[in-house]
Amino acid sequence: MSTITVGKENSTSIDIYYEDHGSGAPVVLIHGWPLSGASWEKQTAAPLAAGHRVITYDRRGFGRSSKPGTGYNYDAFAADLNTVLTTLDLTNVALVGFSMGTGEVTRYLGKYGSTRVRKAVLIGTLGPYLVKAGDNPEGVDPSVFEGIKAAIRADRPAFLLDFLRNFYNYDVTGGKLVSDRVLEDNWNVAASASPIGTLACVDAWIEDFRKNIPHNTVPTLILHGDADRILPPDATSRRQAKMIKGVKFVELPGGPHGVLWTHADQVNSELVSFLA
Repeated sequence: MSTITVGKENSTSIDIYYEDHGSGAPVVLIHGWPLSGASWEKQTAAPLAAGHRVITYDRRGFGRSSKPGTGYNYDAFAADLNTVLTTLDLTNVALVGFSMGTGEVTRYLGKYGSTRVRKAVLIGTLGPYLVKAGDNPEGVDPSVFEGIKAAIRADRPAFLLDFLRNFYNYDVTGGKLVSDRVLEDNWNVAASASPIGTLACVDAWIEDFRKNIPHNTVPTLILHGDADRILPPDATSRRQAKMIKGVKFVELPGGPHGVLWTHADQVNSELVSFLA
């Protein structure tokens, strides 16, 4: 396996699994929770065919990467991304994040700048800040996230299946845009992730990205399903789009959270056109 070491926990290294295909201007695809880089299955071929080098990697705790007991916050995730970029010596790169992966893109630009980055793509973004507060009335009540953590602790496999059904709006799209075999495959990936990381990432979702967003000065595309039940656009993308100068914002009609699969053709068309 191709891995990059990003740290150490006691006697073992923390290794990030990655795949690196093609040539040309590099595109780094950063997956969502609770999946892995394999969730870009329907996207990787399109930028490759358009002449790009395509790199996917599994976030720590997920997929084929190491499953340490620590480091499940966006400073650590951005540092992991920085190590990937520097180890592979990637420049003129397009960072493409989906869902939780949008946090890596935003935090990376906030902490490390855009010297290596030419464009950014945020699909189903979780920014700018999910938690309801005095200065963030559009956010979600904190009790929702405490409820998610309680459900994961009580029965993680059962929670993940319910989550994936809402991820795809399966009551609407099932048997049409997504099959039960896709749910089964996704569940297998999710259930094999680190139980510690799966739970700890919920606290990462609710980190505040509002101070990072002004550092995003590269051309940016935001894609979001307008029927997203996981990260509703009113609380996320519609707000973040107003905070990025010159952003291209595209809503996908009827799109659930899992648009990488259900609306793959539209996502790929927008992605390849923007990356050109």
